[in-house]
Order: sequence, then C-alpha cells, then structure tokens
Amino acid sequence: MTTLVVGASGATGRLLVAQLLARGQPVRAILRSPGALRSHQDEAGLTVIQASVLDLDDADLARHAAGCTAVASCLGHTPTLKGIYGAPRRLVTDAVRRLCGAIAANRPSRPVRFVLMNTAGNSNRDLREPLSLAQRGVVGLVRALVPPHADNEQAADYLRTAIGQDHPAVQWAVVRPDSLRDHDAVSDYEAHPSPIRSAIFDAGHTSRINVAHFMAELATGGEAWTRWRGQMPVIYDREPR
Repeated sequence: MTTLVVGASGATGRLLVAQLLARGQPVRAILRSPGALRSHQDEAGLTVIQASVLDLDDADLARHAAGCTAVASCLGHTPTLKGIYGAPRRLVTDAVRRLCGAIAANRPSRPVRFVLMNTAGNSNRDLREPLSLAQRGVVGLVRALVPPHADNEQAADYLRTAIGQDHPAVQWAVVRPDSLRDHDAVSDYEAHPSPIRSAIFDAGHTSRINVAHFMAELATGGEAWTRWRGQMPVIYDREPR
C-alpha cells in the first residue's frame, strides 16, 4: 500500500511523510529539495524523487504513480511576493489535473485514493454552504487579489466536477484546515462536513501535524476514508474546555 506524496518538502508535507512511514506505509515523495526529508533518508520505506511535479512529463508521472494505492498533495504557493503573484498561477490545479490523468493512464484495478490539502476558506459547492454577505465580499476580494486562493478553489472543483463521485480510477477527499499553526505532537481534533465557524471573521486553528495525521488516515483507507470519501471535511484542533 504505497502513497505518492507531492509537496513533500513543505511544512505539512514533511509531517505527512513521517506519519505514513510511522504506520509502516511505503512512500514515494516528489520534491525539489531532498534535504527536506534528511531525517528519514535511511528509512527503507521511503523513495525520494527529486523533481518539480509540474516539470515531470505525463509518462514520468504515470510511472511514479504506478502501483500506488493513494496520492496525497500538500502543494501550496510559497508565501512570498513571487510565490503569490508569480508563475505558476495554477500550481495546485494543474498538478491535481495531471496526477489524476496519470492515475487513469495506469488503469488501476481498484480506484486510487486522492487526498488534497486545501483550506477552510474554500467552500464546498456541493453542499451550498451558507456565507454571510460580508464574508462573500471578503472572499471575492481575496479571490481577485490573491491568486493562490483561486488556485485552491479550482483544484477542489476539479475533483468535485471533473472526477466526481463515480470515476473508475480516482476517488478523492479534500481536507480543509482552518488557520494553520505548528505543534510538536498530534492532539485531539475534529472533522466536520462544513465549517462550524467563519474562516474570515471567527477563524479556528488546526495544527499542521493534525492535518498530516488526518491525511495519513485518509490515504491508508479504513474508517476515515469510508466516512469522508468524496467530501471536503473541515478540521479543527479540539480546544481544551
């Protein structure tokens, strides 16, 4: 049961690789800087592919995805002016589209699980999630002024609409954390079909390691996958009472 991880050099991607390896799962990690996984370099279950996912051609992507039971994307835009406003504007969307194409090209005997890290600021249009007029206005401005937000929306929408619920080769789940923060260990967290608070005016928090834990649970199947397949769960750290 091998998982292909893209965006493995990022803050959450590194944690996801660690979570999968801790479960005894083989991991193929595509990343530009292999040094980001130096602490795992001697683990037998890890295969590092040094590349940018968008620089790989379709045949290479299909080869790397072959035999994988799951693909997990932690891709995101670097939080710098160049990362936000420079090319590629559709980093996540194009990667999701091409990875799904690579999976389909392999004609797997069973559908491959695709787990996408996204954001609580993106609505699940399948559920007609209610937004206040003020939040609609702010989201519209963010969509127009901050290209990575539109990219995240389009990536999730590709899975919802182009892949849908009955694709023969790909099944999917989109993980929507709220404001990300760093913790050293997995803590209690909760998942909901839709936001339970405003991502703009009353944001919650989600630790990156909890996101990685949840994505690993989904990628490896079991109860989490049965519960959330074809959905866009929003996860929050459970606050102490």
